[in-house]
Amino acid sequence: MAQSKLERDLEIFSAMSAEMGDYLNSDVLFWPMITGGMPQLTLGGALMRQFRLLALAHTLEPAGQQQLNQAVSLFNQALVERVVRFEQKANKEIEARIRQWGEYLRDLGRERNASRAGYNTAVETRLMLAAIVEKLQKRPYQLHPRIMPRIDLLDGNLRRFWEPGQFVLAEELQPAYPQADFWWLYGLPG
Repeated sequence: MAQSKLERDLEIFSAMSAEMGDYLNSDVLFWPMITGGMPQLTLGGALMRQFRLLALAHTLEPAGQQQLNQAVSLFNQALVERVVRFEQKANKEIEARIRQWGEYLRDLGRERNASRAGYNTAVETRLMLAAIVEKLQKRPYQLHPRIMPRIDLLDGNLRRFWEPGQFVLAEELQPAYPQADFWWLYGLPG
């Protein structure tokens, strides 16, 4: 039987949580995972997966829920003594993701059809931004005041050629992302 997107997220988040301490102690932003077949570890990738896994935990089998609880515990344990490292790395990643998302939107403005085809993959960058911002807005962290205006500017650029429509990610993830908060997951750039 094929693995669902949520099950794959759980597998990836568990592996990321296990390596989070070493990752935070390093100066590397995009960390190659020890386990093969995994994306590179970033705070945005881990937080994005944690967000939707927690929102949809009730849909996991009991063993999956237990695995999620263990992964969240490992993740939080890695952060406890590395608040400053986490905040520094999160801010560095926000800068990289803002550049990446901005470049995608500029490309989209030039070649809408070509960029539109890969939107469901490219939008993960925006999801990672949202996940990092949410974490940095909670104590003991701080979100730099210049970040949200920059993200809002990019969102405004996307809205100029936005066509509301269907949810662009795997259907099973939709309950984690209400349209009012994640409008950019409901439609495509036109």
